[in-house]
Amino acid sequence: MQKKVCFLVCYFILLNIYCQKNPTTKKVTSSFTKHEIAISDDYAWLENTSSDEVSNWVTEQNAYSKKHLEDVVKATNFLFKIKDYHSLSTYSLPVKKGRYFYTSYRLDKNKPSVLHYRKNLNDMPLELVNPYKIYKDENVLLNGYYPSKNSKYLAYKISPDGSDRHEIRFVDIISQNPLEDVLKDIKFSNVSWKGDQGIFYKKNSNQNFFAKDSTYQLYYHNLRDIQEKDKLIFDTTKEESNFNFFVSENKLFIVEINKEETAKSYYYINLEDEEFTLTKFIDKASSDFTFLKYKNNKVYFTDNKYDWGDIRFFDLNNKNEKVSVIPQIYSHLLIDSYFLENYIVCKYRNLGRNYITIYNYDGSFVRKFEAPMEMDLSFRFHDNKTNELYVTFYSYTISYLNYKLNISTGDTNIYYDAFLKPKPTLFPFDYFETKTINYKSRDNKDVPITIVHKKGIELNGNNPTLLEAYGGFGVINDPKYDVGLLHFLEKGGVYAFAQIRGGGEKGRKWHRDGKGLNKPNTFNDFIDAAEFLIREKYTSPNKLAISGASNGGLVVGVAMTQRPDLFKVVVPKVGVFDMIQFYKYTTGKYHLDEFGNPENIEEYKTLLSFSPYHNIKEEVNYPTSLIITSENDDRVPPIHSYKFVAKLQNRTAQKNPIYLQINDKAGHYGKVSNYKNYVEKEAEFYSFIWEHLNE
Repeated sequence: MQKKVCFLVCYFILLNIYCQKNPTTKKVTSSFTKHEIAISDDYAWLENTSSDEVSNWVTEQNAYSKKHLEDVVKATNFLFKIKDYHSLSTYSLPVKKGRYFYTSYRLDKNKPSVLHYRKNLNDMPLELVNPYKIYKDENVLLNGYYPSKNSKYLAYKISPDGSDRHEIRFVDIISQNPLEDVLKDIKFSNVSWKGDQGIFYKKNSNQNFFAKDSTYQLYYHNLRDIQEKDKLIFDTTKEESNFNFFVSENKLFIVEINKEETAKSYYYINLEDEEFTLTKFIDKASSDFTFLKYKNNKVYFTDNKYDWGDIRFFDLNNKNEKVSVIPQIYSHLLIDSYFLENYIVCKYRNLGRNYITIYNYDGSFVRKFEAPMEMDLSFRFHDNKTNELYVTFYSYTISYLNYKLNISTGDTNIYYDAFLKPKPTLFPFDYFETKTINYKSRDNKDVPITIVHKKGIELNGNNPTLLEAYGGFGVINDPKYDVGLLHFLEKGGVYAFAQIRGGGEKGRKWHRDGKGLNKPNTFNDFIDAAEFLIREKYTSPNKLAISGASNGGLVVGVAMTQRPDLFKVVVPKVGVFDMIQFYKYTTGKYHLDEFGNPENIEEYKTLLSFSPYHNIKEEVNYPTSLIITSENDDRVPPIHSYKFVAKLQNRTAQKNPIYLQINDKAGHYGKVSNYKNYVEKEAEFYSFIWEHLNE
C-alpha cells in the first residue's frame, strides 16, 4: 500500500512537471529601419521595466516558473545532496591584504556572510563587517574590501540590491568601529588608498537605471569628509571614454580607453602632490597593451606581440627602450602574474595542466611547482620570513587543498590549522576522470574541450550531458568546484566545457578570432562541440543540455536558435539576446569591439545574422528552456531575457515549455547573497536539467 501511495505521489508530481502550458504575451508591433533594413519588434514594450504592466508580466512569469521548479526539486535529491556535500567540503585559505588575513563566515544561513580578520593564520577571527547589521536585509552583498596602506582602516563596497551600483563605507580595523563616511553612486570602481588618509573612486551619474553607462568621473575622498567635498581628479564625460585606475608605490595610475576601444592612454599622479597634477606618459597605445606592475620606476607590461604571453618592462622616463624579462613559452599560456617583493610568480597552463614558475626580477629561473591531478591553483600570499608561497589547489571534483610551497628548498607541505581542519575527501581522487582534448571545428581548428565524468561509465550515447562555454572578451576560464555538478556527475552525468574562440584559452589570437566580424566563429565552435560529443557517443541530442552565463548566455542563445535539433534542454543565464539594441543599455557601449558596432553596416548585418531574438522562427519547436535573469542586473539588463522569452513562448509551434526566472533583489551574479538563496538556486538549476534530460 505504501509503495502504491509513493508511486501516485511521484506520478502526480511528474504530471505537473510536464503538463504546464506556456504563458502568452500581448503583441504591440513597433518597427524601425537602420542601414535600410526594416526591423519589426512585437515586444519592445517590455523594455519599460518601471511600468506596472511589465511588473505584472514579470510576476506572472515567475509564478509559472516557480511552480515548475518546485516540482522538479521535489522530484530529485539535488537540494539534499548540495547541502550535504557543502558540509563535507574543505575551504580555501584566507586572503592576505596588508598586515591582516581576511575571511568571510556564514554566521546565519539566511543572512549575508560576515567579514572577519586576524593578525595570524591561527588567531581567533574578529568580526569586521556585517552587511546585515547595516541594512537589515538578507539580500545585501559585500562586493570588495580594501585596507589602507598601513592597515589602519578598511574601505569596503556594498550593494544593497545586488546591482553594480554600490556604496563605499569604512571601518577602523583595530577598534572595529565603523566610520560615518558613506559614498554613494559607485559603479565599476575599485578603491585605491592615498596612505591612510583617503581613497580614489569612480562615480556614476546615471539617472535611468538601465540607461547607457555614465561612469566618467574619478574622485578623491578624504576620510571623515562628506562626499560633496570630494575632489574631482579625472573626467571623461566629454570623450565618453572608459578608464581604470590603481595605486602603485607612490603614484596613482590612470588607464583611459577611448570610446572606440581601439587605444589606451596612460597617466600618473604623484601622491605627494596635493594638487593631483596629471602627467601623461603613454598616448594612444594599442588597446592590447596591458600594464602589469610599476616597481622601482619600471613599468612592467605585456601586449599582443606574443600570443601566449610574456613580460617586458621600460623605464618610466624612457618608454622607447623595452627590455624582455620573461619571454613567451610557445603553447604554454601565461594566465596570470604576481609581483612579490623579490620574485615574479607566473601561472601557466599547457594541455589542461597548470603550474607556477618563480623568477627573479632579472628574469632568471628560480623554481617550478606543478598542480597535481589536472587541478587548478590559486595563489594566496607569500610569507617573506619563511619564503613560502601559500596556494590552494582545486578542481571540478576535488574541494580545496591548501599547501605551503617553499621557494628556497622546493618542499611542498599541506597546510591545516584550527580553522582549516583536515577532512576525508568526498570521493577518491580517481573516482572521476577529467581530460582536456581537442576537437576539430568546421574550419579545421583544434578547439580544446574539458570533459569530466565518473571513471568507467559506459559512453554509449545515452549519458545525460551538460555542455557549457563562455567564449568572450579573452577570458580564460578556470574550473570551479561545484557540489551541484559533483552530484550530477555522481548520478552518471557527463560535463563538458568548450574553450571556444573569443575566449583566451589559446592566447590573444584565439580571442581576436572570435570577436567583432569573427564573432560567428565563437558560436560555430560551440555547436561543433555539441556535434563532437554526440559523434563520440558521450551523449545524444535527446540527452544534451547547454548552459552559459552573460556572454556564455549569448553563445547558448545563438546555438539554440541556429541548431535546436541538437539540444534537449537550454539554460542561458543573464544572456545578451537583442544584438542590434545591446549598445543602448548600461555597459553595452563598452562591448562594440567584442560584438560589433551597429553603426557599421557590415558589422550590423553580422550582428543581425546571429542575434538570438531576431532569429527565432515561427515554425520551430525549440528545446525546453529555463532563461534566468535578475531584476537589478545593470550589466546585462533583464529586458534581453524578457523579450527573448516572450517571443519564444508566443508561437503556435512552441510545444516544449519555455520558463523565465527573474531573481528579485539581485544583479548580474544572481541570487547569491546568502547560503539559503545560493543552494536553492543551485538545486533548481541541476534539478531542471536532470529531470528534463531523463523524461
